[in-house]
Amino acid sequence: MVLTLALAALLLAGPAGAQRQEAPPLGTNLPGVGDSSRRGAVDAGQAPWSSLVRVQAPGLTRCTGVLLAPDRVATAAHCLYSLRLGRFIPPGAVHVLLGYGHGAYAGHAVAVSYATAEGFDPRRAEATRGADVAVITLATALRGPVLALGEEVGPMPVAIGGYQQDRAEALFADLDCRVVALVWDAAGRPLLAHDCAATRGSSGAPMLHQVDGTWRVAGIQVGARPAAIGGVAVPASALRRLLAAD
Repeated sequence: MVLTLALAALLLAGPAGAQRQEAPPLGTNLPGVGDSSRRGAVDAGQAPWSSLVRVQAPGLTRCTGVLLAPDRVATAAHCLYSLRLGRFIPPGAVHVLLGYGHGAYAGHAVAVSYATAEGFDPRRAEATRGADVAVITLATALRGPVLALGEEVGPMPVAIGGYQQDRAEALFADLDCRVVALVWDAAGRPLLAHDCAATRGSSGAPMLHQVDGTWRVAGIQVGARPAAIGGVAVPASALRRLLAAD
């Protein structure tokens, strides 16, 4: 099944900025979740979740990311852009927390620089969603396990977890979902459409799949369907290109 560009345009979440409202009950028509209650808490100290990080700029944005190397974090490019400021956030204001849960964390590092994929325009985020990926370089290495990039091979079982709007103080994940189709943004860049329950704040989270029992990163979560379950992820191939150009 191939979704049309018109449907792809609907599979979008706004920037995963800091949410200050009281958290609603789990699964109440949030983007990417709808009325689903499939998400559950996972242990930030256990693989593969121990490779996930919280990416934040206090007062500006809060997202999820994944360690690809001790000093490299992949996330969504829109997570590094402030709508309030109207510009990308200075690297020194971007903080990465490893093993975060309820105010405690196992490691902390500040970004020294970051690179976004060629073609991403935060002012045209919907049209450039296929380039909505970034790699952060940290000033100090984090002592967490890293995850390797996988290969997107069409429809397959996956899992997505992150620090989400309604449960921002702990990792919540959908462990039983799938890539359902390949779609494209306005410039023809591919995106992986999925049926995972994940809402705002999960932007930048790795879409995980298993290869011979080993978890790998198939893509990076970048968008959610309005008031319905599912969303889109930038495939791992875009991350490979970005890392090669770094």
